[in-house]
Amino acid sequence: MNHEPADADATVGMPATSLLSMSRSADNEAHRATSPSGFAQVLDAMTLARAQRGDMQAFEAVYACYGQACYGLALRLTTNPAQAEDLVQEVFLKVMETIRGYRGEAPFGAWLKRMTVNAAIDQLRARKRFADQDPESAVDDAADNTTTPAQAVDAWALLQRLPARARAIVVLHELEGYTHAEIAALFGQSESYSKSIVSRALQRLHAVVAAAPSLPIGSLA
Repeated sequence: MNHEPADADATVGMPATSLLSMSRSADNEAHRATSPSGFAQVLDAMTLARAQRGDMQAFEAVYACYGQACYGLALRLTTNPAQAEDLVQEVFLKVMETIRGYRGEAPFGAWLKRMTVNAAIDQLRARKRFADQDPESAVDDAADNTTTPAQAVDAWALLQRLPARARAIVVLHELEGYTHAEIAALFGQSESYSKSIVSRALQRLHAVVAAAPSLPIGSLA
């Protein structure tokens, strides 16, 4: 299962202002392109049924449909290509073990996305990338190294400046559409904790962008 981060991660090269101003309203979601992609792709019932019977060709079809989306999400949460690759393999091995129990209460892509998020959070915990933190320290532990003009307009570079927990919460809320209530349940915290992390993290990233030297005119062309 080989992946290239530049292809899988849609945030690479995204202007920072886009990240910081993303709207998560249902109306915006409804007006996205009609052709589904990523976790929104629909797995046909026949392929699902075959996979639930243990058909390996069907599993390959499931991976072909959702593998890139799984890797992209894992990479955004871990910022480490090797860890993201390991996580994808872990998730799809778990899919093979548990797909018989999938009953269709949620779309298959949503079920797989939730599994990927849970696996990523478990991996970060196992690597002790974060422990219980108050909202202020969870954001203030961010790296203070100087930001170059190019990094200031690159959302991926900015996200990497955040500590693991703050970054994961920002990614889930701002990019993946998770509510504060859902994030609170994932991290065993309150909704106000999630709201505070997102607010402080975005304020910090705004400050980083504002403090960065300006790019020469035409350098982004």
